[in-house]
Amino acid sequence: MLVLILAYLGGVLTILSPCILPVLPFVFARSDRPFMRNGLPMLLGMALTFALVATLAAVGGSWAIHANQYGRVIAMAVLAVLGLTLLSAHFAEWVSRPFVALGNKLTQRSGADNDSVFSAAALGVATGLLWAPCAGPILGLLLTGAALNGASVQTTLLLLTYAAGAATSLGLALLIGGKVFALMKRSLGTGEWVRRALGVLVLAGVAAIALGLDTGLLTRLSLASTGGIEQQLVNAVRPAPAPQPELKAGEPLPVEGEMPSLAGATQWFNSAPLSTQSLRGKVVLVDFWTYSCINCIRALPYVRAWADKYKDHGLVVIGVHAPEFAFEKTPDNVAKAIGNLGVNYPVALDNDYAIWKGFNNEYWPAHYFIDNKGQIRHHHFGEGEYAQSEDVIRQLLTEAGQTNLPGGYVQPGAKGAEAAGSGDPDRSPETYVGYQRAANFAGGKLANDDAWDYHAPAALSSNQWSLAGRWTVHHESAQLEQAGGHIVYRFRGRDLHLVLGPGNDGKAVRFRVRIDGKAPGADHGMDTDADGNGSVTEQRLYQLIRQANGNGERLFDIEFLDPGVQAYAFTFG
Repeated sequence: MLVLILAYLGGVLTILSPCILPVLPFVFARSDRPFMRNGLPMLLGMALTFALVATLAAVGGSWAIHANQYGRVIAMAVLAVLGLTLLSAHFAEWVSRPFVALGNKLTQRSGADNDSVFSAAALGVATGLLWAPCAGPILGLLLTGAALNGASVQTTLLLLTYAAGAATSLGLALLIGGKVFALMKRSLGTGEWVRRALGVLVLAGVAAIALGLDTGLLTRLSLASTGGIEQQLVNAVRPAPAPQPELKAGEPLPVEGEMPSLAGATQWFNSAPLSTQSLRGKVVLVDFWTYSCINCIRALPYVRAWADKYKDHGLVVIGVHAPEFAFEKTPDNVAKAIGNLGVNYPVALDNDYAIWKGFNNEYWPAHYFIDNKGQIRHHHFGEGEYAQSEDVIRQLLTEAGQTNLPGGYVQPGAKGAEAAGSGDPDRSPETYVGYQRAANFAGGKLANDDAWDYHAPAALSSNQWSLAGRWTVHHESAQLEQAGGHIVYRFRGRDLHLVLGPGNDGKAVRFRVRIDGKAPGADHGMDTDADGNGSVTEQRLYQLIRQANGNGERLFDIEFLDPGVQAYAFTFG
């Protein structure tokens, strides 16, 4: 119920959001007509259409996003015709003739004038296709949850609730606008001019949406940002993550709950399927990871070392591979990564996030420590505190009756991308290239799912990035359409990594890296040479920069010499 209230309030706040401004003329254009027969059907059509399109976009893949783009074009054409009917009475009469004829037939059959209801609902459908609310924290939370959990009645209900909140605020605007509209006609006698002015506004709104101003320029110019309000609502309702438990020497570990089922795994590697029952009597470490996650890669040497050190003393390590990107769901990709990373313990492929949801997990990496009775006794999120984690393993093994445990702490001596991060608190944040979670992009607006010629600005501020060349930006990646494209980033950090993949044909893509306009030299990463050359041969994380001295701010530039490359996300160390 709290989540439904949160979704509804987020929808209500949409009236203050800049992306709703181009839609308002369509609403006020019918403000002089009866609300129950015109305004209400229009708002219902808009809310239902938005909820349907948002559900498809969240869980239905790129085909639904493309369908929505086509729907937007059709809707803009419909609303452009509406604007012209408001501008010209003669054009309105000509356009309305077939609808009047249909209305007369329906009236004769039902004894009521249904045309206005149907036309208002149709206008609402068109408005719903055009309405792309700014992805504030609330809608972002809903869509992220939908993408993670898959299609469900709950997903559609939440989006319907959000749309209902928006329809409520728009309905109030419509009722107030109707009174203002009537007052203007009575006092000024300029109803025809008001109608034409609304026609101009409708056409201006269509133009704004066609040019992408509804989510670009208007967002930047708006003084009415709801992000802060929405984030406060999210923080008030969303349960806080479980804190990292503080361990005290000599005190027993608390019981945090029973180990959830492993039955939701879609496939197992290095082992036959395991179950909670078959693991009774063993101490279990469950490691949630995904193979392109730099934090997971840096924690992996310790997990491997614990598995090797204590495998003959009752410890079972299980890697739960929960994918972040679509390519990480492919079993062949995961199997190859397991081999390349030297993972020899059982790995459960959790493509449906069933195990993830069973643990109520929210992090990569996340470690859960289970005793020989099947009880969760400790958890740790992220990197670090490896000695404390090994102490937990030893304590649980001792409780299980194990003696003569090997002493000391593991010292993996990790190298390359597996080496520990620099620890710089000011290093650049993880940055996604796909439009679903893109931030700090410089150089205009990302053209969603359309090929576009991008031009990087002459200068970038700290943590800004941009594209250059012809790219198609999808919801989780950007694909290069022509050779010679660039990605530039003004970053801070010792290491720069970029998740990349070859094109759909699987051919290798050559690239050249520059840092501050020069070859990286001693600052090259493990996937580049001193001249900055390298190639993308598979979908994984590539270490492109490792600064030999320091971790200061630098300008990174990667040029792809072949087309087809797919870029997903930057991470830094």
